[in-house]
Amino acid sequence: MGSAFVITAAGVMVGDLRAVRFTVGFGLPGDNTVIVRDAASAMDAALEAEAGGPLALIFGPASLPAMAVIVHRLGHRFGAVAVWDPKLSAYVVAISHTPDYAVGQALALAAKESR
Repeated sequence: MGSAFVITAAGVMVGDLRAVRFTVGFGLPGDNTVIVRDAASAMDAALEAEAGGPLALIFGPASLPAMAVIVHRLGHRFGAVAVWDPKLSAYVVAISHTPDYAVGQALALAAKESR
């Protein structure tokens, strides 16, 4: 049995900082009543291996309800959460619990895999 939403996590280096990039995307067809539940389950599974950290990056397509679930879950574990904006070619900080990142700040990052 498949899922209407898929999330994978990978450690990345952003300069000298380790961040976690969550790549998100649609799976099997479904409406948002299914997609949101599957996004929540996929995010919980992805977070089982992640203790949290200073910065979470989100890359990929999602419906607005699915993104709300994803960002909410990440906001409990990371100091800041930034979402990829293809128009800016940058991550935009959507949640920040730290003075290191400001909401609305664009992070033009070249993130490379670290694991």
